[in-house]
Amino acid sequence: MPVRVVDNTQIPQVSGVNSGYTLSPCTLLSVGQAFAGTQNVSSIQKEEAWRVNVRIQGCDLDHGYLCGTMEALNVPLAETPVVTFWEGEIVDNKNYTFFTGKWDAKPDNDVRHWSKFQSFSPLQNQVEADGGKSLDLSNYPYIFMRWKELYFVNVGKDCGLTIAGFYYVCFSCSDGSINGFYYDPNSRLAICCPISSINVGDDPYSCEGTTSSHGTAQSSTCC
Repeated sequence: MPVRVVDNTQIPQVSGVNSGYTLSPCTLLSVGQAFAGTQNVSSIQKEEAWRVNVRIQGCDLDHGYLCGTMEALNVPLAETPVVTFWEGEIVDNKNYTFFTGKWDAKPDNDVRHWSKFQSFSPLQNQVEADGGKSLDLSNYPYIFMRWKELYFVNVGKDCGLTIAGFYYVCFSCSDGSINGFYYDPNSRLAICCPISSINVGDDPYSCEGTTSSHGTAQSSTCC
């Protein structure tokens, strides 16, 4: 199992009133923002650490949506870095709740993965009760998301890798750090992905203008 995320930051209590408001903007999670870190892949046979770069390509706060690219480096047996395009759901209790409701994820799977984040602890009882629908997350210092990779950008489907699962993601509004845990009911791999905000140049795999289920990726700030 992945190592539990440790965060010593004091976490405030959350009001039990559901506002359904759009989350407040934050420049640390905006279009063009880049992140770098490590994806730790654990199995019975071995453990691997892949370097990972992530860039936000589009965002629509009103619909709790964002998208971007994820580049995995030093992937075993891969001749080139592997880039995927992903779409994300922002848990805002307006468009999405903590319960996934698809991708073979049941409520107990959701709670088990969300509870790996210490910042989820003050919310857990209410989420277990009603999916967290009564929580006002508009000014909570952490943003919870789900990221689902849709396709490979620079390699074919026969590359030997799978994107069948999705990531449970927690973003810190204070320092821009991201932690994620991967869920795939058909895989025994345990994947933890801690990444941090960085300043980098243009993305060679930019997907600006990519058409998705939400239309063309929008360039607006989100948090």
